[in-house]
Amino acid sequence: MTAGQGGPPDGGQAGGQPEPQTGGRPGGPYGPPYGEAPGQPYGQPWPGYAPAPGPAYGVPAPLERPLTVRAGLGAFIGSIVLSVISTVVTFLNWDTISAQIFAKLQMPAGADAEAARAGAEAGARIGIAFGLVFAAVYGLFVLFAWRGRNWARIVLWVLGGLGFLFGLVGLTAGGSPIPFLTGLSFFQVLLLLAAIVFLALKPSNEWFRYQAWLRATGQAR
Repeated sequence: MTAGQGGPPDGGQAGGQPEPQTGGRPGGPYGPPYGEAPGQPYGQPWPGYAPAPGPAYGVPAPLERPLTVRAGLGAFIGSIVLSVISTVVTFLNWDTISAQIFAKLQMPAGADAEAARAGAEAGARIGIAFGLVFAAVYGLFVLFAWRGRNWARIVLWVLGGLGFLFGLVGLTAGGSPIPFLTGLSFFQVLLLLAAIVFLALKPSNEWFRYQAWLRATGQAR
């Protein structure tokens, strides 16, 4: 090295080009990419500004028990109450009812009227007892339907449809010898018709489907 020529300064590079200084800033000499915080991975959203989660696919909206379900099951309960009242009134007035029934019948020659009357009375007692048990079972189906069991609604449709048809046939045939019982039968037929229609409407269908989804996902029993 000749006199007058000095070497490159300490920490420098040959050719007089200084070494770039980053100053400890990530992302190069000009800092992180625009809009990114130091240490924040590129493309990640800022904390607190994550997009709101959308509704999960296939999850129905929560539904309260609609008026159609309450009205339909209430009509079924009303028909059960009228059926019990009719059974009790029939039992208390059986002598009058049986007398009018046998008065309209033409007994064949040689028939024992007393034996026929006793058989009819025994059959009536059995029918009354069966009617009370049936009313209790009917109420059990209403309870299950109130809890959202669709199979109970189907059973109520079947029982209600049969009761409506038999009641309509009885009214067409003249009803009961006691006018009060005929009136009860008329209102019972109307209640059964209303119950069947209410439980078949769209809000009722949606609510029963929602209850089935809750049980399928373990959110209800």
